[in-house]
Amino acid sequence: MNETRFPRRTFFKSLVAAAGAVKAVSAEKLFGSAADAWDAKGLPTATLGKTGVRVPRLGVGLGSRFCAVADEGQAVEILNAALDRGFYYWDTAYEYRNGNIVSEERLGLVLKARRKEVFLATKFEARTYDGVMRQLEESLKRLRTDRLDLYQVHLVESLADLDALGARGGALDALRRIKDEKIARFIGFSGHLDAVAMAEAARRHDFDTMLIALNHYRERKGDFEGGAVPAAAARKMGVMVIKAIRPRETVKDIAAEDLLRYALSLPLVHSVVVGTDSVEVVRKNADLLRNFRPLPEEDMRRLTARLEPFFEGDKLPWLRPGYRDGEISA
Repeated sequence: MNETRFPRRTFFKSLVAAAGAVKAVSAEKLFGSAADAWDAKGLPTATLGKTGVRVPRLGVGLGSRFCAVADEGQAVEILNAALDRGFYYWDTAYEYRNGNIVSEERLGLVLKARRKEVFLATKFEARTYDGVMRQLEESLKRLRTDRLDLYQVHLVESLADLDALGARGGALDALRRIKDEKIARFIGFSGHLDAVAMAEAARRHDFDTMLIALNHYRERKGDFEGGAVPAAAARKMGVMVIKAIRPRETVKDIAAEDLLRYALSLPLVHSVVVGTDSVEVVRKNADLLRNFRPLPEEDMRRLTARLEPFFEGDKLPWLRPGYRDGEISA
């Protein structure tokens, strides 16, 4: 981090200790030049709700699949290939790792030279003010930057979890200050366990974005696609979905491309974040996006019916108790 430009270490110590005055930095200084450098290279984009930022319709997911890439050079190649093809929305998290492989650290290898080209989103696990600040400082060090474009609560699990987040001295107090002090331009939350809690988070707090698991047929708890997503859209939030292609692992003869087309055809979804583990995936996603046309309603219904086996039984690791998003076992 560039401590001459912005004394982050002193800044975070003062926040964690809740002592001392904090000097704000202008949004123009922190974010203006970055916005100018985002380049989708002709890929279709959408405005991410009330953020006003245009992002590619497909984002780069850098969790379990990315961390499964053992070779560091190959991982760096994937990231550079994504930027070179216009995929500048990068999604990671403090907890994304596979043994000694840490997603944020790998991103830092590229961001040190290409930070201005990336819309950078990461997430925190902590549920206390001090915990969020500690994780934020470590994330910034790993990512080799002094600012984030989007900082998100990782995995809103339930209404009880939401209550804890919003309690006095809780994580949301920290998140609001992080936005007020221009360390993060936007704030959001993610989840895939409880649609009711996700919808309530959208209604209760002034988030900019929602990142939610896409469910086509049977949900873990509540209606994700028909309940939580519309709740966020009603607040003019940016809506992004994850786990859109996971059914290909359990439903015979279903194509990842069809699942992406389904997700991209949903009218309230701005972007689909896709786990990325090779340059070939980057290339295929670029081709798909450039040639994308929304699916007719009949095709959407047909695909929904085909996904029924996916939502039966216990074949979904990410719907089992105790699963943490971004785990390598996913």
